[in-house]
Amino acid sequence: MAKTIMVIDDSASFRSVVTIALKGAGYDVLEACDGRDALAKLTGQKIHLIVSDVNMPNMDGITLVREVKKHPNYKFTPIMMLTTESQPEKKQAARDAGAKAWLVKPFQPPMLLDAVSKLVLP
Repeated sequence: MAKTIMVIDDSASFRSVVTIALKGAGYDVLEACDGRDALAKLTGQKIHLIVSDVNMPNMDGITLVREVKKHPNYKFTPIMMLTTESQPEKKQAARDAGAKAWLVKPFQPPMLLDAVSKLVLP
C-alpha cells in the first residue's frame, strides 16, 4: 500500500511539481493550498509525511506545524518545510514547532525524494 504525503503550498504550479515527483516515486498525494485548507483536510486518515511551504496566506507553515502537533492523530507525523526561506531564525522556529526537516526551493526532485525517504517510516 502506498504511503500518503500531504503537500501544502499556495502556488498551484509548485504543488504540481512536488506532486508529480512524489507520485512518480509511488506515493499517494493530498494537496492543500494553505495551512487552514490542510487542517480541514486532516480528517483522521493516515498521513505518513506533511511537506509544507512556510509563507502562505490564511495560515503560515510554522503555525500549521504547531496546529498539526496538537491533533492526536497527527502528533507524530513528520513534517518537512519546503520553502524559499533560509534564515536560521525561521528554521529554528520551525524546529521548535515540531518540523523535522527543511529543504530550500528551488530543489531537484532527487533531493526531495531522498529527504522524503528518510522521513517516511516503513
